[in-house]
Amino acid sequence: MNEKFKELLSPYTFKNGIELKNRVIMAPMTNFSSDDNGNVTDAEVDYYARRSQGVSMVITACTNVTPNGKGFPGEFAGHSDDMIPSLERLAKGIKEQGAKAILQIFHGGIQCPPELVDGDVVSASDITGENGEKKARGLSQDEIEEIIEAFGETTRRAIEAGYDGVEIHGANGYLLHQFFSPMTNQREDQFGGSLENRMAFPLAVVDKIKSVVDEHATAPFLVGYRFSPEEPEENGFTMGETLKLVDALADKELDYLHVSLFDFFSTPRSGVDDLEKTRIDYLLETIGDRAPLIGVGSIYSAEDAYKAFQTDVPLLAIGRELIIDPDWVQKIEEGRENEIITEIDKEKQKELVIPDPLWNAVLNTPGWFPGV
Repeated sequence: MNEKFKELLSPYTFKNGIELKNRVIMAPMTNFSSDDNGNVTDAEVDYYARRSQGVSMVITACTNVTPNGKGFPGEFAGHSDDMIPSLERLAKGIKEQGAKAILQIFHGGIQCPPELVDGDVVSASDITGENGEKKARGLSQDEIEEIIEAFGETTRRAIEAGYDGVEIHGANGYLLHQFFSPMTNQREDQFGGSLENRMAFPLAVVDKIKSVVDEHATAPFLVGYRFSPEEPEENGFTMGETLKLVDALADKELDYLHVSLFDFFSTPRSGVDDLEKTRIDYLLETIGDRAPLIGVGSIYSAEDAYKAFQTDVPLLAIGRELIIDPDWVQKIEEGRENEIITEIDKEKQKELVIPDPLWNAVLNTPGWFPGV
C-alpha cells in the first residue's frame, strides 16, 4: 500500500467501543430493488455483499418507519415486526463480508409518491402546489408522536435484526428535513415557528431512538444522524441555521454526524460570514470532538479521497464510486490505486452485481454517474 493512504485505511474506534477496520464507509444510496411488499430481495443482498468486503461500514438505503412514509418504489420496509426477517437477511449479507451494518431509517413526508401511500401524503404543514392543489396534509400533534414512536420501534427491529446501528435520515428533503425547513414548516405550535421549535421534532426522534437503544441493545449500538447543509431557495434554511442544528445534535452525544453533500469541497450559500470556507470546515469547527463527522461528495479516485482526508474529517463515505468499482478499497490496500475505475462500464452490470432497477436508474440519470 502506498504510504500516503495509510491513515485513510487505519482503524477507527467510536466512543462506545465499536471499531472500524478503516475510515471508508459505503454511503446510503437508494437502489429501488426490494419487492412490492417491502422485503429485501436476493439481488439486493448480493449487491450489498459485493460492496461490503473492503469498506469498514455500510449504511443502507433508507427504510420507512411507517407504511405512509415510503419514499420510493422498490424500497425495503421496517415498519412492522413482520419485516425483521427481511432486515436480518440484509444485515447478515453485509456483516458476513466484514463490514458493520447500519440501517438508515426515515419517513419521506411530502416526498412520498401518492401511489405508494395508503391515505394522505403528510408533512410538517399543509402544502399546496402552484395551482392550489393540496400536495400534503400537515400532521397533527398525535400523529407526530406516533411517528416519533415509529422511529423508536424500527430501531428496536434493527437491534433484533442484528444491525450495528441506525442512521436517522434528516437530509435530502424528507420529513425531518421538512420540519426543520421554514419553507415546509408553517406550524404555530411547539414544532414550528422559531428555529428552536423547528428543531424539536428531529431532536425528539433522536431522544426516542437513544432511549430505545438504552433499553433494548445488549451490545454497543451506533446512532448517527444525516443532515443537509442548507437549502438553495432564498426562503430555505441557511448554513448558519444548520450549524445551530448540528450543535444541538452534537450535544445529544450521537455516535456520528453525516453531512449530505454532492461535492465534498463545496462552500456555503448563506448564513455564515466567510463564504469561501468549505462547509466541511464549518462543520468540523462546530462539532469539535463531540462526535465524528462523516464527509461525502464526489469522491472517485484515491487522490480525491486523500485530498478530502487532509481536512481532518475522521470518516469518509463513498457512494457512486462503489457502484462503479466495488473493489475500490482493496485496490488501495494492494497498491493498485492506479487501477481504480472511475467511469461506469455499461457492459458490466453482471460483474458489478447491480440489480436491474438500480442499473436502469444509473443508465437513465445523465450526469449523475461519470460515463453516463
